[in-house]
Amino acid sequence: MGRWICCLCSRVADPSMLLLVLALSCSPSTAATASPPVPHVKPSYSFGRTFLGLDKCNACIGTSICKKFFKEEIRFDTWLSSHLKLPPSYLLSYSGNYTDDAKSWRLVDITRLTSKYQHDRADKRICTSLLKTKTCSLERALRRTQRFQKWLRAKRLTPDLVQGLSSPMLRCPSQRLLDRIVRRYAEVPDAGSIYMDHLTDRDKLRLLYTLAVNSHPILLQIFPDVEGWPFPRYLGSCGRLVVSASTRPLRDFYGAAPEVVADLALQLLAVLRSMGTNDLNYFFYFTHVDAGTFGVFSNGHLFIRDASTLGIIDREEAGSQLIDGQQEHKDIFSCLTVDCQSAFVSCDSIREKHSLVMVCQELLPKLLEGKFLQPVQEKIDSFLQHCAGGLTDDQGVNEAIAELAEILKPLRSCDSRFAYRYPDCKYSDKY
Repeated sequence: MGRWICCLCSRVADPSMLLLVLALSCSPSTAATASPPVPHVKPSYSFGRTFLGLDKCNACIGTSICKKFFKEEIRFDTWLSSHLKLPPSYLLSYSGNYTDDAKSWRLVDITRLTSKYQHDRADKRICTSLLKTKTCSLERALRRTQRFQKWLRAKRLTPDLVQGLSSPMLRCPSQRLLDRIVRRYAEVPDAGSIYMDHLTDRDKLRLLYTLAVNSHPILLQIFPDVEGWPFPRYLGSCGRLVVSASTRPLRDFYGAAPEVVADLALQLLAVLRSMGTNDLNYFFYFTHVDAGTFGVFSNGHLFIRDASTLGIIDREEAGSQLIDGQQEHKDIFSCLTVDCQSAFVSCDSIREKHSLVMVCQELLPKLLEGKFLQPVQEKIDSFLQHCAGGLTDDQGVNEAIAELAEILKPLRSCDSRFAYRYPDCKYSDKY
């Protein structure tokens, strides 16, 4: 039959008949069956272990959120693109999208604890200083260190195990703070215990590595936003990437309307007050602030976006903290991201006004400069100049914060732009 059709094709002169015949197959093997549908290939990210940093584990942060990356439930800001290309690996942070049901998406920040260049330099330093080679197994090299061997034998994370690490959070460590780290470490199943029995050797190396490189994700885990702490929510880690709730850096609001900057300045003052006075009796202080230290959620709520420069002094256990002379011991973990010769900030040198003065010098002038009419602007400028100079000995931090807050409160508004407090502000004398 198929052979007859092929012959007919060559003889048909009528165009309409020719179209009908061409619709049939000239092959006897396919004339009687329909062609199978062409499968639709879903575009997908081509994730490499190198991009995520999984090739460096267990000298990495964790793997708790890797499944979401590979299931494409975490996508970068090009997720609507038909090509789904990964962004450049040298960037420090990325905007991403996160879903739990594949239908609704929310913005997240995907960040590295330090730049890829710094990571690569630290990896090379590990190999050359510990094994005298240019490349090596980072995990094998770090496992041989005296510090990690002490971690393996330890039942409890104690101050001597973290002495010499460059993280500001660990410059004045108390046992209570270290117990909180172990009990709330989110990269392992929650055991609710202050003892490290539930941490495998791999878990201990990841925790030590994270504390040595950048304590930001640890602070997000041990002081979660759901308990009222001013940090974005920690969602998990994969290799050397951390995923947290998305915020816009404060620098994006320097040109905002007067009522917006007044609101943000008041929130900033409230955060500083809570850092010095909270129920757990921890005193938080900054070692450095810049326009990316604070961030703002889509609802207008201000948070600490980058906690890497936060130090903590435990007022409840001040007597149990290491004295400065005990912190001179340094090793490879002390200099993964900083110069090994860098001097530690003395715990005794930190004053309550430390963070407020820093914010008055670096952030508030850029946020509030030239925003308001006289004489209000003059009052603000005068206060900031006084604050940046270090305040006076007889003026406490809370009094100084209250003084600026009284100037700013009448300048903010109550509308839907400030969703974090609207419409509550319409019915409260507080606003």
